[in-house]
Amino acid sequence: MTTHADPQPPTACSVQWDDAALPAWGTASYARFWVCLEQNGPWGHSAITQSHLDPEIGKALERACADHGGRLLLIRRPGPHADEPHEGAHHVLIAGCLERDPWLLTGELDDPAQLLSLPWDLLLEDDPDAATERLPELEETRDPAMLICTNGKRDVCCAVRGRPIALDLAAKHPGSVWECSHTGGHRLSPTGIALPSGQTYARLTPELAEIALAGERRHEVPIELATPAHDRGRSCFRNPLQVAESFVRHEISEPALTALTATGAAATDGSWECDVTHTDGRAWSVRVSSEDGPELKASCVKSAVPSNVWRATLAE
Repeated sequence: MTTHADPQPPTACSVQWDDAALPAWGTASYARFWVCLEQNGPWGHSAITQSHLDPEIGKALERACADHGGRLLLIRRPGPHADEPHEGAHHVLIAGCLERDPWLLTGELDDPAQLLSLPWDLLLEDDPDAATERLPELEETRDPAMLICTNGKRDVCCAVRGRPIALDLAAKHPGSVWECSHTGGHRLSPTGIALPSGQTYARLTPELAEIALAGERRHEVPIELATPAHDRGRSCFRNPLQVAESFVRHEISEPALTALTATGAAATDGSWECDVTHTDGRAWSVRVSSEDGPELKASCVKSAVPSNVWRATLAE
């Protein structure tokens, strides 16, 4: 089994953030649903328009997802990636209804443009049948998927630190693990997104990635990962609400994925006043604020600047 090594120099962005031990809370990309399209071959800095995928189709799909609160990713199977056009069907993963009862569709499409016929607004709803009626090639699955960011053209940390994780996990769970394009947060590499939940993780190791995939199968955020170091948040919440939900989850050691719901609004001082409720009736008022941290690189190709760190406290 591969072990997690750290071949990156001390100046690499993710190494700097590891050394600073800053929390990962509130760093998940906001997405109320995920559309993941298999596209083999190399990916550029902006993978969706810099790959063998037709850039016009890529832009149209990305815009359709964004217009309806979702996110498009490219995926590929872990391993070598020859610089050749994609041959055969494209595997597709679609995760919807993330806020209440997440579901996952899987299947293969001959033409990525077929995804443009998706009923976008209905990807937020409980029933995935509307999507399968439009695209009968897709079907609901109970098997989770783990996406590991390996978009090295975006940031070398994702390639050097993410690919060993993806290869290791895929060897034990073939078909359930995918490399994915940029998700945000390369400073927290290796990063992963569990589907269908959209729960996002930071600083993965082979062992933690295994725990994350097993937790997704149980509809849980494993206690080992519900920590400031590893829990980036649920993508269906805006960033301050991710912080509040993760803070309470950590405080009460709550593993159940959808046990907590967060709402809130910005206060006049720029902080957020959030309410986190549990399905058992408990509730917490949480104050979330942003503050400057030490000067660090947010990306390997950028200069160090004051880092941004979310903090959470129980409101009095």
